[in-house]
Amino acid sequence: MAKRNGNRSGGRNSGRGNSRLRIIGGEWRSRQIPFPDVDGLRPTTDRVRETLFNWIQHSLPGARCLDLFSGSGALVFEALSRGAGTVVMIENDSKASFQLKENAKTLNAQNAEIYHGDAMQYLAQDNEPFDLIFLDPPFGKGFLQDCIDQIVENNLLKANGEIYIESEQSLDDLEIPGNWQPHREKQAGQVIYRLYQAE
Repeated sequence: MAKRNGNRSGGRNSGRGNSRLRIIGGEWRSRQIPFPDVDGLRPTTDRVRETLFNWIQHSLPGARCLDLFSGSGALVFEALSRGAGTVVMIENDSKASFQLKENAKTLNAQNAEIYHGDAMQYLAQDNEPFDLIFLDPPFGKGFLQDCIDQIVENNLLKANGEIYIESEQSLDDLEIPGNWQPHREKQAGQVIYRLYQAE
């Protein structure tokens, strides 16, 4: 699902109906990949990505990762570039999903699985648990708590696994599972991003 209701642009316009973002570290460092100008799609900014991947750099190599609202793919292509083992991308917007597949081909990212569909439907399936989950849903849609509940109910986060949550500043009333220990938290403008580790 394309990330909506944010104001971050994360890339420059290419003049062909697409914008571009830059992978900032790892094997594909400085490579630029396009993403469609879907209304409200908001790639995680370079500054936030740099901070996040500094947090998770030691646990990333070989990790099985899930991005439930992939949008531009900024987080998971960055993860692959830095040594993640496999990534699963879920994206509900058809244009964004198509571009994710094209970018995976361009980068020869053979360990990327891309699904065009609804994040909640994916969470309801019987899936293997993940080492790292990226949870950055559209703001103001009420998806965040439902996703957290489904992840817990279906045991989708491994013991000692990590989950990254990016949300609007006002979401202080999230019910976080007791076995998800807060590891890092920062704020960038109106966005709060947090990293939890499961016990």
